[in-house]
Amino acid sequence: MLEINIDGDTNFSICKPSGEIDAYTVDEFRDALSSLATVPKLLIDLSEVPFMDSAGLGALIGSIRKAGENDGKIVVACGRESLLGLLKTTGFDQIVTVTESVNEALDVLGESQDI
Repeated sequence: MLEINIDGDTNFSICKPSGEIDAYTVDEFRDALSSLATVPKLLIDLSEVPFMDSAGLGALIGSIRKAGENDGKIVVACGRESLLGLLKTTGFDQIVTVTESVNEALDVLGESQDI
């Protein structure tokens, strides 16, 4: 089961999924990211995602493309070693900033850490 919390406003939002992102749950994740496509600054916090397959990675890449079309900036925070490995092995970290903590991601986006 996947739960997705979204917090923020029209200028900056945090998308925090909790649970596995795979072929069974990716539509919900993709829909959440699509709803945030026009937000200028988006932090995707994957700290509570124990597993993500290629479908989830595809959803992330799609959201980055949409954000780019809208001059938006996305930063992914991921402290899980296994998921961090996936993002680095696939070269995902070459197309978007990936940090190991939410605080680092907030710094990159120039946002307050009082969230």
